[in-house]
Amino acid sequence: MHNYVFAYHGGKSFETKEQGTQHMTDWIAWSTGLKEALIDPGMPVGQSKTVEASGVTDNGGANPLTGITIVQADSIDAAIEMAKTCPHIDNGGTIEVAQALPMDM
Repeated sequence: MHNYVFAYHGGKSFETKEQGTQHMTDWIAWSTGLKEALIDPGMPVGQSKTVEASGVTDNGGANPLTGITIVQADSIDAAIEMAKTCPHIDNGGTIEVAQALPMDM
């Protein structure tokens, strides 16, 4: 088993409080459904800044990060199948899936 990072990008803003509440209900059902595969539910993130050798840019570029989650799966394909069912996709967002590689320190 390996750990995979789900990096959330984009997604629409909710027009009503009810839409936001429904999305959160859907999110909880999705994350609960992952069972032992859910390593860290992560969190949404606020406005970002990109740090480069040439300076700092506001807003995280063309496709800013909006949140993260860490899951455990047998393969990246299995992790992708988990990501496909995430409510973030239904809200117009995208999910970047990458294996978290171990580091000896």
